[in-house]
Amino acid sequence: MLVPYDALLSLPQATLQAMIKEYLLSQLEDGSFSDVDEQQLTQATERCKLALKKGELVVEYSEDDESIAIRQREHISAKAYDQSA
Repeated sequence: MLVPYDALLSLPQATLQAMIKEYLLSQLEDGSFSDVDEQQLTQATERCKLALKKGELVVEYSEDDESIAIRQREHISAKAYDQSA
């Protein structure tokens, strides 16, 4: 199930920051980023927030394993789109 962007705005700021940081760290692990300093992390966080706002990135909640994660929209199954409507 996709979490609407407006719902993300009602989350505590620390919760959203933690989700973004986890997403960005997953990008580090797969090699999308390398050698990131604090300034680059701050910039990447802002880009991630903007991508969430634009819908390029989405937050997906999995009821099966009760997890939540940021994903690229094109990597989400059509089933998730149907549930978010």
